[in-house]
Amino acid sequence: MATANDRAVLQTIFNPSTPFGDIPGLDDEEENAQEEVEAFPPELLEQVRDLELQGVSAAESGDLNTALQRFGEAIHLLPERASGYNNRAQALRLRGDVAGALRDLDTAIRLSRGRGQAACQSLVQRGLIHRLQEREEEARQDFERAARLGSTFARRQLVLLNPYAALCNQMLCEMLGRLRNPDGSGSE
Repeated sequence: MATANDRAVLQTIFNPSTPFGDIPGLDDEEENAQEEVEAFPPELLEQVRDLELQGVSAAESGDLNTALQRFGEAIHLLPERASGYNNRAQALRLRGDVAGALRDLDTAIRLSRGRGQAACQSLVQRGLIHRLQEREEEARQDFERAARLGSTFARRQLVLLNPYAALCNQMLCEMLGRLRNPDGSGSE
């Protein structure tokens, strides 16, 4: 089983724009793990987690086909577990299959009932896709839900989506620029 630091590194690799260590629900890890053990047979759960780790390792090395195969095997063994869909969505997105990624993210959010680490990661990932597709309101909704689940990255995205915050940031940058260069000559 991976350590918290291992998961933080993997999160950073899969989502480079996520702040290091922003793993939603990490403090509730034992509770989430207990819920999974109660919901799924332990030996099958261990096998699925191992397949997911193999998939992550394959994705890290750039072998998205093997990663997708491992995530698919994990989903086949436990089709009601949200994590496999979230992981496969990341690999699909890296491969350029945004529609497939969105389908898997929707499934992960539904299976997780909008709770826990898999839901939070899926909401953040879906919110980022919505932003790339210039669907700001849908992105805002996903980031709000992820923020309520503990994602600091989602909270930062909400600030960026706020037009008043953007305007304040712009004015602050202009003011700092004038303070650094009061004569307006462009050189310091």
